[in-house]
Amino acid sequence: MHTYLEFEKPIAELEGKVQELKLLAQEDPTAGISDDVAKLEAKAAQLLKDMYADLDTWQKTQVARHPNRPHFLDYANALIEDFTPLAGDRNFGEDEAIVGGLGRFRGRSVVIMGHEKGNDVETRMKHNFGMAQPEGYRKAVRLMEMADRFSMPVITLIDTAGAFPGREGEERGQAEAIARSIDTCLNVQVPFVSLVIGEGGSGGALAIATASRVLMLEHSIYTVASPEASASILWRNSDKAKDAAAAMKVTAQSLLELGVIDRILPEPVGGAHRERAQMMADAGDAIEHELRDLSGLDGASLRRQRQGKVMAMGRGDLS
Repeated sequence: MHTYLEFEKPIAELEGKVQELKLLAQEDPTAGISDDVAKLEAKAAQLLKDMYADLDTWQKTQVARHPNRPHFLDYANALIEDFTPLAGDRNFGEDEAIVGGLGRFRGRSVVIMGHEKGNDVETRMKHNFGMAQPEGYRKAVRLMEMADRFSMPVITLIDTAGAFPGREGEERGQAEAIARSIDTCLNVQVPFVSLVIGEGGSGGALAIATASRVLMLEHSIYTVASPEASASILWRNSDKAKDAAAAMKVTAQSLLELGVIDRILPEPVGGAHRERAQMMADAGDAIEHELRDLSGLDGASLRRQRQGKVMAMGRGDLS
């Protein structure tokens, strides 16, 4: 069953009528309503296309958070052969909010990791909704260092509301773990591609997204803080999250203009969740293209380019 967002109610009504008519046609093949079904389907498809061609920032935020969007494990299963997860930070323990390991991506050995939100109550609790603890980022550092040691490209998929903000995380050094992860991102001498597949929330995302190439899906978001948190800070009212989202320029389109990201991947009409297989295949093609482009650079050049790119951010016109 499809999950409709609040702004998709007109589409839900049309598609609901289509399903009713199809059921009626099955019960009574002589009803002669095939033309009506076709007209309604065409109307719903056009409405969906028009609506998604003109989404505002808050609507894009809702799409980025859609529960049926493909998550890290979906992409890993679709794109990576012989995926072998690696667990633990060799310091405190395992954190399943970040999943990572080794595998083969279109003929080359890679290290791949990303945030996993889960897709039902049980898996969301298991993966802590994609909000990583310090041990998750220390595991990421371990994986990136291994990739650097064995000259394997790094692929990261970003989908988190942010790092876990609880007391226990702070006690175990959350800020330090994120900082060391960013530092490792900047210093590995291998091709490094990151793709924001849903939410890119604050340092929790940046910790594994300081890459040679940063891509975003068309309706994903990348933020310094969630719109709700920003509204609470700025106006002491989380109900103004819609205004905060627009002010922060969190969309892929705004971030491409600002030079924060390098490329936008178009999503199927209606979002990645409507054509999951197509979206994952397109993401694979884009990642392959970027890795091929980076493969001609030596390690020192890769590191220098990545560091220069990050240092240049914020020095231009951000108006």
